Amino acid sequence: MSEELKSASEKKKEDWMNSKWRPMMGWMYMLVCVMDMVIFPILWSLLQSLNHGQVSSQWQPLTLQGAGLFHIAMGAVLGIAAFGRTQEKLSGANNGGAQAPATGFSNGPSTFGQPQSGGFGSSSPGFGAVPPAPSGFAGSSGFGTPTAGSYNPGPSWGTTPIATTASGKKVVPEFNQPEI
Repeated sequence: MSEELKSASEKKKEDWMNSKWRPMMGWMYMLVCVMDMVIFPILWSLLQSLNHGQVSSQWQPLTLQGAGLFHIAMGAVLGIAAFGRTQEKLSGANNGGAQAPATGFSNGPSTFGQPQSGGFGSSSPGFGAVPPAPSGFAGSSGFGTPTAGSYNPGPSWGTTPIATTASGKKVVPEFNQPEI
């Protein structure tokens, strides 16, 4: 029931595989690709030319057999391993206890897709808000804002346009109405 006290060298030997498996997977994958795509085709061609005097068949890469499942699997293993190591570094593993700046997925809730309070600045309204009427030229009241003596018909959909004369009498325009 007594705990074994391990020296630093024993601890280092213990976690060697844990700390080096990711680079070893990368080196192994690179070695397999170089051998299967570069070295073996050259040796295959040399072997054929030495035995028969001519190259009669082409090298078929072994890792591309079966629709390249080996490359797909290694891409998944190396991609997930790199992602996992990035998350470990962000959480401070093997950094001597120093915390890395909070970025990425460990930053808290994301605000992506949530409505914002404004446009480019805090004074501009967001989408859906009615913007203030623009000020006109040289201190006028603005575009579309009626002033004294101007004609502002307002919305024309669904209504019959009505005009007034100078005396204030309403004039309804005649449309092509059949005569009775």
